[in-house]
Amino acid sequence: MGFFEKIRQGLTRTKENIGHSFDQLFAGELDDDFYDLLEETLILSDMGVDTALEVSQELRQKTKAEKIKTAAEAREALKAILVEILTVGGGELDLSASPAVYLFIGVNGVGKTTTIGKVAAQLKGEGRRVLLCAGDTFRAAAADQLSIWAQRSGVEIVRQNEGADPAAVVFDACTAAKARKADVVLVDTAGRLHNKQNLMNELNKISRVIDRELPGGSRETLLVLDATTGQNGLIQARQFKESAGLTGVVLTKLDGTAKGGIVVAIAKELGVPVKFIGVGEGIDDLMPFEPERFVEALL
Repeated sequence: MGFFEKIRQGLTRTKENIGHSFDQLFAGELDDDFYDLLEETLILSDMGVDTALEVSQELRQKTKAEKIKTAAEAREALKAILVEILTVGGGELDLSASPAVYLFIGVNGVGKTTTIGKVAAQLKGEGRRVLLCAGDTFRAAAADQLSIWAQRSGVEIVRQNEGADPAAVVFDACTAAKARKADVVLVDTAGRLHNKQNLMNELNKISRVIDRELPGGSRETLLVLDATTGQNGLIQARQFKESAGLTGVVLTKLDGTAKGGIVVAIAKELGVPVKFIGVGEGIDDLMPFEPERFVEALL
C-alpha cells in the first residue's frame, strides 16, 4: 500500500466525522455562509479556533485577490494554504553528520517507545547502523520494552538498571556509538518528571553529555504526541517546546482519531515540522510526513 492510500486509510475516522461537511462546503456557493461553514468544519477537525479563523480569513483574501468565483476553485486554494502551513522547517531527519543523536520526549502513553522502534527499523532498512539508548530509567519495564523493539528492529541497545541516572546511560550509549561506529543513536527519555524545571534540568544534563562526547554530530529533539488527545496534545506541545527546544513532532495514533486537523494546529502554533505520522500498529505504519499528500487525503 502506497503513502497516499495509507494516509487516506489512516484518516478514515476523520473523513467519517467531517468529510460530509467538506463535501457540502465545496458543492455550494462561495458566499458568507461558505466561510461560516468552513470555520465550523475546520474547528470540528480539531484545528483549533485560532488556526481555523486564520485559515478562513486567509482563504477570503486569496479568493478575492485571485478572483476565485467557485467553491471548487476555493478547495484548491485552501489546499495551498494548508500545505504552506504544514511546510515549516525541514521535514526530514537530520543525518548530515554522524553519529546523529535523536532525543525522543513526551508524556507516558503516547507511543514513544513504539515510535523509537519503528524509526530504528526504517533507518536500519536504509542500511544505517542504529543504536538505541534506554534513557527512561524512571518507568518500570521501559528498558525491557525498548529491548523488545531493538530485537524486532534488528538493532543494538544500551541500557542500565531501573533507577539509574539517565545521563549515565546516555554517556554509555555515546561511548558505544563511537566504538561501534554507529550512524544514529535513538534516545528514549522519561515520560514524566515532577515539574517543568525537573524536565529542563534532566534534558540539559543529557544534552551536555552528548555535546561533550559526540561533538559535531547531527541532533534532533522530537516530541511524540498522541493525536487522539487533540487540543490537550497541543497544550503538552507548548510546554515541551518551552522546556526542550523542539526540532520536530511525531504524531502517533492518527488512525484512532476523528480529528486529523490537529496536525495543522501543531505546525501553525509551534512553528516546528511534523516529521512522522503514525497511521496503524504495524512496524511500517509510521510514515514520513508529506504535507501535500496529507492535505489531499484530509480534503
